[in-house]
Amino acid sequence: MGGTTGTLVIIGGAEDKKGDKAILRRFVDLAGGTHAKIVIMTVATQLPVEVGAEYVDVFEEIGVADVRTFDVSSRADANRASAVKAMESATGVFFTGGDQLRITTLLGGTRLDAGIQERLESGLVLAGTSAGASMMSSTMIVDGAAETNPRIGIVNMAPGMEFLDGVVIDQHFAQRGRLGRLLSAVAQYPHHLGIGIDEDTALVARHTEFAVIGRGAVSVVDAGALTYSNLAELKEDDALTLCGVQLHILPAGRRFDLRKRQPITAVAATEATGSGQA
Repeated sequence: MGGTTGTLVIIGGAEDKKGDKAILRRFVDLAGGTHAKIVIMTVATQLPVEVGAEYVDVFEEIGVADVRTFDVSSRADANRASAVKAMESATGVFFTGGDQLRITTLLGGTRLDAGIQERLESGLVLAGTSAGASMMSSTMIVDGAAETNPRIGIVNMAPGMEFLDGVVIDQHFAQRGRLGRLLSAVAQYPHHLGIGIDEDTALVARHTEFAVIGRGAVSVVDAGALTYSNLAELKEDDALTLCGVQLHILPAGRRFDLRKRQPITAVAATEATGSGQA
């Protein structure tokens, strides 16, 4: 993201839609407030009409006058000129939950994909929840076993949409006990940071930093300094040994430097806020 001026709002799923709607309000504020032009992408879900209508109602309640849905059910849809045009005037694009593989297989490499990337470089605010969060990374978790220790074969990986490089993202993190599968993922990709986002929690990323908002926390798993792994010795379903892994737990208000792979101190966070970063 270093060369872009856009902002990512990556949500761990189950964001509040009935109370103060803090995360969705933050997305709207970043996208222009009541003057925002929001496009809701329902490509991940097989219930695009129902899911799209729910988010239209929520964003209208927040005060957005210009909000519309855009569904993609085939790659032909994503390559039409109308798909690119839908992105041209948008200030905010929101990907709903569903199945992240639907997003990558239907959008990856299309004109719509290129259009979103281009708009992100010029300041678009791009948000995604649940499956819409997982697809943000260059390598994504497709599925995997939860509430288990790290083991071989418990997590399936695939290429993501590459909106945020150098990370693997998991969602519904604390609520579904997904630490084991995220550790299993970064054991295979230790050059990536593992990012687990709790429900009704989001990270707001710009340039090479992110800040945490919402009710839960963001967990960052860093295997870059791994001192020992038995990954190469194991067979399917064998338990992993991982030594030297770092774990950072970041609740609302905390920040993280993705390039330096470290949390930003309270002083640095204040300075970053003052300079308008992330």
